[in-house]
Amino acid sequence: MVESRREKIEAMLADDPDDVFLQYSLAMELEKEKRHEESLRRLGELSRREPPYVPAFFMAAQQLVRLARIDEARTFLRAGIEEARRQGDAHAAGEMGELLASLGQ
Repeated sequence: MVESRREKIEAMLADDPDDVFLQYSLAMELEKEKRHEESLRRLGELSRREPPYVPAFFMAAQQLVRLARIDEARTFLRAGIEEARRQGDAHAAGEMGELLASLGQ
């Protein structure tokens, strides 16, 4: 039996459950499978880590926009911009700022 990409990531996470990139990758695979609530839950967890994983804010917001959940997307973007600035990631803050502006504040 051929394992799916998600199954491979889940197997790697079983060995290293604290790997942030694997957790992020799993959230992205869940979105591809249209398992949006699971994906968003995982991205939310990553955004609440210490330190928060900045890409999770942007990916959650983009997914929420695609689901027409604009107010939730704005919330993720505002928090993500603040966190990206705190972590010195001007590029990520700028990308999220552009998306936020496109949604109307």
